Amino acid sequence: MTKSELIAALVAENPHLRQPDIELIVATIFDEITAALARGDRVELRGFGAFSAKQRDPRTGRNPRTGAAVPVAAKAVPYFKPGKELRERVNGEASAATGPTAS
Repeated sequence: MTKSELIAALVAENPHLRQPDIELIVATIFDEITAALARGDRVELRGFGAFSAKQRDPRTGRNPRTGAAVPVAAKAVPYFKPGKELRERVNGEASAATGPTAS
């Protein structure tokens, strides 16, 4: 799903809201998540997952064309860890959320 498809789906589900307002809401949410990660903060959305920035150490890489060694600088990369509820819904484990069943 692309950002524009997300906005179209939200417009269809919420006819009482204007499309420009929904576009602003979606853009604001994404901007705030991005800003928090840039500051080094963690963003947790209960039931969905958590976004964080992981540090990668500097290393020596290889140019695939020439095979020459290339220094790769340290950097931060975004990381997403899905929450339990999201994992269960994606895997179709709706019954797992209600607890164990008798055999």
